[in-house]
Amino acid sequence: MRGKPAAPIAEAMAAYASDGALAFHTPGHKQGRGAHGLLRRLITEEGLREEVSLMEELDDLHDPHGAIAEAERLAAALYGADAAYLMVNGTTGAIQTMVLAMAGPGDTVLVQRNAHRSVQGALVLAGARPVYLAPETEERLAIPMGVTPETVRRAIEAHPEAKGAILVNPTYYGMTTRLTEIAGLLHEAGMVLAVDEAHGAHLAFSEGLPRQAIDAGADLAAQSTHKLLGAMTQGSMLLAKGGRVSPARVREASSLLQTTSPNQLLMASIDIARLQMAEEGEALWGRAVELSEKTRAHINEIEGLWCFDKAYAREAGAEDLDMTKLTVQVTGIGLTGPQAEDILRHRYKIQCELSDARNVLFLLTYADGEQEAERLVEALAALARDHRREAGAIPMERIALPPAASSALSPREAFFAEKERLPLEETIGRIAAEEVTFYPPGVPVLSPGDYVTEEALSYVRELQALGGRVLGSGAEMLSALCVVKERI
Repeated sequence: MRGKPAAPIAEAMAAYASDGALAFHTPGHKQGRGAHGLLRRLITEEGLREEVSLMEELDDLHDPHGAIAEAERLAAALYGADAAYLMVNGTTGAIQTMVLAMAGPGDTVLVQRNAHRSVQGALVLAGARPVYLAPETEERLAIPMGVTPETVRRAIEAHPEAKGAILVNPTYYGMTTRLTEIAGLLHEAGMVLAVDEAHGAHLAFSEGLPRQAIDAGADLAAQSTHKLLGAMTQGSMLLAKGGRVSPARVREASSLLQTTSPNQLLMASIDIARLQMAEEGEALWGRAVELSEKTRAHINEIEGLWCFDKAYAREAGAEDLDMTKLTVQVTGIGLTGPQAEDILRHRYKIQCELSDARNVLFLLTYADGEQEAERLVEALAALARDHRREAGAIPMERIALPPAASSALSPREAFFAEKERLPLEETIGRIAAEEVTFYPPGVPVLSPGDYVTEEALSYVRELQALGGRVLGSGAEMLSALCVVKERI
């Protein structure tokens, strides 16, 4: 390509659209000529003209040598990585690529117990066997945090055959762990550190934010470019550094998992998000950090609400906190998180990122300004003033997570086994064939291949009594569980 493109994928798309070639190729709408009116409302005329793929200008995601290769090179340089890989099926694809690049059938992998469900899918695809690492749980917030170096050290000693570890950093709530120390332990043992950094694509752009994973020693880091930066939803990247994982293996795994018809608009949005950060990322995120600090202070002036800061995060065992994540505890005004979310959404037109039993989480990004922050604070003040309920109505005790169940089968073996669905009380001693996760706290009680225990079912019943919402089960309210069918 001529010169040094600012956004090579977008420029290649524009070059093809302006060339004047009559399209006798996919997609069927033929550069917008046949597009329905509703689609034209969603996508601009120019966007439809450029929504093509696989022409010589546009490169090949599976064997990049032109615009995509240049976009990946620019991304790697921006983030300080050895290599960057564009991902068009979200961070799920990036996480699964990491696992397949580091482990295969029968291999042992250390897995943070509150890892994203995409890790279970990756273990099914790879045929690897997980050893689960229990995260710390913060008592007052009742949310899962990271794993400690001590937990990782014990796992390495017990499983020296492990290929590496898959950790979450930062957590959904912005907590980070002592990743540099953990990386050192793993590397000394000849293992790889792969990090689910879905909520950390912005960390490289402000000294007021925690360190990004590859700067802390991670070999692979999966980032959601769409979650906090400006890419379209589903656009992500995988960063690699250190040479402990073969680049060819990463590309091979990525190609296996991603579509052969990647959406060019989606890839261009990832590249443009990278361009925006290269041009003004430090200024944008520096402003966001300052605004979040001011907003947090204003929230903490509201009677009954509490938004924890870096000092509390460190006191609770975290290494650092992403200040742009505003976790607001609402139990002091007698509300649960879901109750507060419902009132804020329908009465004040404020939509949070998530709610749990005690908290409501808000993301303040580079796109927000003083006006948005003020509207959030005003809504929270009105919530506390006009919707306060009797204090103490919300159970504050934390139910102890049961010990991790022992595994009889790998997730892959459980996935392909013959299954049956039984009433919950009849599953003790059987092998789970599905994941059971309550949100909150978002830590799997059972994973595919685990033995179902009385302790696990007691925990399930206790969370159900508190109104916990189960994820990953086909049975509403979890009255039944899918287990591996016993052979007669």
